[in-house]
This record gives sequence, structure tokens and C-alpha cells, in this order.
Amino acid sequence: MNRRAFTSHGVGAALAALIPSSASAQSRPAPSPSDLAQELPSALPVPAAFAALRELPDPPSEAVSQKLLPGFKSHRIQTSGAEINVLTKGSGRPLLLIHGHPETHLTWHKIAPALAEEYTVVIPDLRGYGDSSKPGYSPDHINYSFRAMALDQVEVMKQLGHQRFMVAGHDRGGRVAHRLCLDHSEVVDKVAVLDVAPTLTMYQQTSKEFATKYVWWFLQIQPSPMPEHLIGLDSVFYLRDHLAMQGKTPGAISPEVMAEYIRCYCCVGTIRAVCEDYRAAAGIDLEHDRDDDSRNNYIQAPLLALWGAKGTVGHLWDVLATWRAKSNNVVSGKPLPCGHLLPEEDADGVLAEFRAFFRA
Repeated sequence: MNRRAFTSHGVGAALAALIPSSASAQSRPAPSPSDLAQELPSALPVPAAFAALRELPDPPSEAVSQKLLPGFKSHRIQTSGAEINVLTKGSGRPLLLIHGHPETHLTWHKIAPALAEEYTVVIPDLRGYGDSSKPGYSPDHINYSFRAMALDQVEVMKQLGHQRFMVAGHDRGGRVAHRLCLDHSEVVDKVAVLDVAPTLTMYQQTSKEFATKYVWWFLQIQPSPMPEHLIGLDSVFYLRDHLAMQGKTPGAISPEVMAEYIRCYCCVGTIRAVCEDYRAAAGIDLEHDRDDDSRNNYIQAPLLALWGAKGTVGHLWDVLATWRAKSNNVVSGKPLPCGHLLPEEDADGVLAEFRAFFRA
């Protein structure tokens, strides 16, 4: 028997063993969604490839940090739910900059030094990301809800002496900023969101095109340990491919910054955290959003929305309309000539828009 015939025969035998006979199949009713839910998450032990990764990132390099963010001071701030890694610099009105997935505070390294000439700039790593602590699994993924992440930021700013502040968030950071505006409207003077539409809106209006281009939204919400295992098989590839799909400007992320993203992302704690982040967004965060809508609890601060003209969000949604539907104040904004990674692909454009918005 030649190799092709042997392979064909082997696959056929394997399939025959896996597929029940027609009689036994007919005797069992088709599983319902509730049946499947009871079978998940998988009872299998943590796969070896994922378990073999280090638990936390290697320690950061102060030299790299000072090269990319010269003059910024590093802090470790304990909140009620996590320990947050934060960098600060400058004087003037406080401005909080929140990064997204799969990055860290370094998302802002091209514009934060310039902003620090006018503002007190605060750039944290979200819980679970970068060098912040990485809480474990929790019921309903509550540890990684946007509500928990927003509370971290309010507590960080208060411990730094800022009772009111302005905030900008990119990607997941924009969703944290949205929740911060809803839960803590009294502390937010102005808010900017970069390349996002509201989470509930995006899930309610999901299309095949969106599911194809934002596949991680649907991979990372699957029960543990499947997505953790798949990402952990080659987390460097997953991270780099994710950023390559999102960005439309070759070279926007320097090798030095990419190395920092890899250092922070490719470990058990972060991979667990990012999956829990997305699970929360598809579950408890949507419950919170629906509750806000039912109570007409909307954003009270002026809002700036920026998005990438070459990206998915602006192509599939009327970004300004989605945010006006969630706001009781003025909403302004525009597309920038780039993909999803606005602060790195078009730093000059983001800086100009921030200056015009936050100064007014």
C-alpha cells in the first residue's frame, strides 16, 4: 500500500471510530445550547504547551523605559483589586492615557513626552497587561470587567492626587474609558476614544466581515483552556500577527517596542488575562451596558472619537453616530489616515487632535 492510500485508509478508520453509528446517533437527541454550556469549560488539565510558559513577564528594563519615555517616573500603585504599573511626567491638568490589547503603556511612547510638556501625563498598564498584576480566574470573569478596570484607574488617579482628570483610551482602553465615564462621571472632564465603537453596539451588530477581521473577539471568549492553549502554542506569532492585521503602516512598531510587547504578552498570566478580558466583554460587561441603557445613564463629558480610515471599525460603523447614541454631551471626531494602531501609526495626527480637544 502506498503512502497516500495508507494515509487515506488511516484517516477513514479514525473518522469511523469518532463518528457514531446512525442507530446510536438517532437514539440521542441533538445537544441544546444549555447542554453544551453544562459541558464547558473543558475538564481537561491545562495543556503542557501553555503550562510551560513562564507565569509572569521578565522584569522590565529601566534603560529601555527611559529611552522610549525619557524622564517618566515609574510607580507601583495598589488598588482595591490589583497592583498597577504606572508612569508619570509633567505638570498642569492631569491626562490619563489607557492602552489597549495586545499592547502596554508603550502604545503612547510617541506622543506622551510631547503631551507631558502641557499636562500631567499618567500612563498605566491595565490590570493583566504589561507589568501590572494579573488576577486569576473569577466567577463571571468579574476580575477583568471594564468596571473593575475603570475603578483601578480612578483609584490610581486619586492616589496620585488627581480628583478630576481628562482621559483618552485606545482599543480596550477606550472601553475602559467609556465605563469610567458611566460609573465615575464626576471625575471625568473630557474623554477621547480611539478606534472603537461601544462594545454593546459592536456585539449587537456583528457581521461575518467583522467576525472575520476581529477573530480574537470570538476566539478569546471561548471557555478556558482552549484559547489559552492555542495562543500559548506560539504566543509570539499570535501577538505579531494580530498587530500586523490591525496596523496598516509598516514599521509603525519599532523592533524595540515589539520586543517589549512580546516580553509582557508571552506568559501565562497575560494570556489568561487577555482571554478573561474578552470573556468579560462578551458577558458581564454587556449586562452592565444594557443596564445603563435602561436607566439612560450616558456619557456626560465632551467626547472626541478618532478612528483609522484604513481600519475595520470606521468601515463597518458610523463611529460618531454610535457614540452620540451613548452621550449627553458634544461628540466630535474624524478618521485619521492609518489603520487601528493610531498612536503608533499616526502619532502626529493623534497629538494634533488631542491638543485641540483637550486645550479647548
